[in-house]
Amino acid sequence: MLNIISGLIQPSEGEVLFDGKRVNELSPRDRNIAQVFQFPVIYDSMTVYENLAFPLKNNKVPASRIKVRVQEIAEVLEIEDKLHKKARNLTADEKQKVSMGRGLVREDVSAILFDEPLTVIDPQLKWKLRRKLKQIHEQFDITMVYVTHDQLEASTFADKIAVMYDGQVVQFGTPTELFEAPNHTFVGYFIGSPGMNIVEVERCSGGVCFGSTVLPLESWQVDILKRMTSGNLKVGIRPEFIEVSPISSDDTYEANVRDIEDLGTYKIVTVELGEQELKVRQNEEFDASIDSPIHLSFPKQWLMLYVDEFLVQEQQ
Repeated sequence: MLNIISGLIQPSEGEVLFDGKRVNELSPRDRNIAQVFQFPVIYDSMTVYENLAFPLKNNKVPASRIKVRVQEIAEVLEIEDKLHKKARNLTADEKQKVSMGRGLVREDVSAILFDEPLTVIDPQLKWKLRRKLKQIHEQFDITMVYVTHDQLEASTFADKIAVMYDGQVVQFGTPTELFEAPNHTFVGYFIGSPGMNIVEVERCSGGVCFGSTVLPLESWQVDILKRMTSGNLKVGIRPEFIEVSPISSDDTYEANVRDIEDLGTYKIVTVELGEQELKVRQNEEFDASIDSPIHLSFPKQWLMLYVDEFLVQEQQ
């Protein structure tokens, strides 16, 4: 996808638009894209200053402006004290900061493409650099396309996320939209910690079922399901949205506790309902013993129905 945006690969169909203008026929140079790769791409024989200034010199930017701009980016990335050091003497973290700076230093770019740029960064510094990139985005109003396999990184960093699965964008939306209404089972599984509980089900009167467990659906979901012939049916609900009650009632299901994982500020409880294992997120005060029964309920607004892996949505 990054190669298509930058012009290194031509799409087999469709259009690439920059500010609404088609750029399919433009060369990579004419698209004016900056790219930051997974591993540092810098000139070891140059100083940090020379590395940051290089893209500007190529574009014949005046020396006085180069100095100001390099200083500006160096301060944002907190490498101003390294400007006169040779790049070969830097740590891996510092080299990647310089590599990111080379992408950020140009003021005229159409977009900056980041290909998992924090992979080589020390975990303790990742959150700091993410915050820096967010700050740069807000300060300079640059379009950034950022590829990551880390769902936490995507959710905390992005304004909007495109989730790709099997070469297809299966959902494009805000972190909240992806969390609350995943459009595809992969999005439900991938976003969240732990991911969405996804269970294969069959049609039954008034809803769907697995084993002897019957899950009533909203009337509009039942109506849509009647018009569909596929047998690939699943329901999904996030661990955060399953409700736990100490007593049984008409709308609860009895399950057995199989495991409790204490993560400090909350607990992840693994329960068995019928032959299905589900994850339930509870606060740290939750108290139950292994193999003890608990009662679950599934609020209908958070119970998602999927046909052929895609979310069934109410028609407006």
